[in-house]
Amino acid sequence: MTALFNKTSTLSGVYVFFMVNRMQGLYLVLLMPAYLVHPHMIWGIIIMGILSHFNLWMLSKSFSSGVLSKGYEGFVQLFGTGMVRIFAIVGLFMIFIKISVFSVGYVEIANQFIFPSINSNWMVLFLFIVVYYLASQGLEKAILFSVIAFFCTIWLMFTLHPFLLPPIASVHDLYPIIPVEWSSDSWKALLLIWSSFSGPEYLIILSPWLNPDQNKLKYWTFANALAILEYLLLFISSVLFFSSDYLEKIKYPVVNMVRYLQWPIFERIDILLISFYMFPFVFIISLYLLYFYGATRIIRGRGNKQTSKSGFAIVCLTILIGVILINSFFWSPEEENVWLKLHIWLGAITYFVVPSLLLLAIKWKGRVKG
Repeated sequence: MTALFNKTSTLSGVYVFFMVNRMQGLYLVLLMPAYLVHPHMIWGIIIMGILSHFNLWMLSKSFSSGVLSKGYEGFVQLFGTGMVRIFAIVGLFMIFIKISVFSVGYVEIANQFIFPSINSNWMVLFLFIVVYYLASQGLEKAILFSVIAFFCTIWLMFTLHPFLLPPIASVHDLYPIIPVEWSSDSWKALLLIWSSFSGPEYLIILSPWLNPDQNKLKYWTFANALAILEYLLLFISSVLFFSSDYLEKIKYPVVNMVRYLQWPIFERIDILLISFYMFPFVFIISLYLLYFYGATRIIRGRGNKQTSKSGFAIVCLTILIGVILINSFFWSPEEENVWLKLHIWLGAITYFVVPSLLLLAIKWKGRVKG
């Protein structure tokens, strides 16, 4: 096993819980209430969450098969060298979109609420320095960082109770809970919810680092259930605080809502929230950087050869330049953001296709344990 992808120990299945949950609770969650708007989309969150659970069940079955624990060789056994290279080429495009949207999206939030006078490209550079440092420590250290990413952001759920109780909350704001009409915006909202649950399909790369005997369905289930609860709390709190009529006019309702919280120690809770939210962004982007580097090695036929810190640095620098170009010339702060739409569609497609395709391929090989 090469340097950046060294495996010194097999990690507990509890890390699946931390990684799945933070992958499902990232950038789109901060945007979600502005897209859902209507109270009846509570049912959309619940239904998509149940469907997501079925997807995670397929992923857990694939993990427990033992094929994925072989890493690159396991994928070659399933699909062949040629198809694996094709998947790697497609993966490069999808990973770059994810890295770009997460990086520029987070920087846009920090730039708007904390550092409005700083050029956003400098903030992209600072974010990438932190991400590169974590990624350069290796994939195993990046996985361990998921624990920090989880506990740095999960506390938000416990601060929302003022928005759920009188005098702020009024049960009438949750009417109608049953949809009286269904429009194209409702379908777009469902698509965003489904895409928000995506991300865990990329964990198939990490199977060699995780104990196959401890990859129980319970870790995937608990992570998904917590994500559903988090989505519901954030959405219901936003509807009760802003009302549906005003909610769609706010781009980042969660951050704007948290600004109204009052703590005796911190005056600007939104600054605290955005600062702590950098940790899951750093965690996810560092994983994707390592994935991107690994995919380039597979395409070049160097999957089993020694990694190079200089080669990894060149890949990271190339991605950084691409992200800065997108941030400077192609990113639109308006609602009709092409990159965001592309990210939502790609996330929804991969989360729908990858778990089922992988499990079907394993079953075809007859390697799923009974």
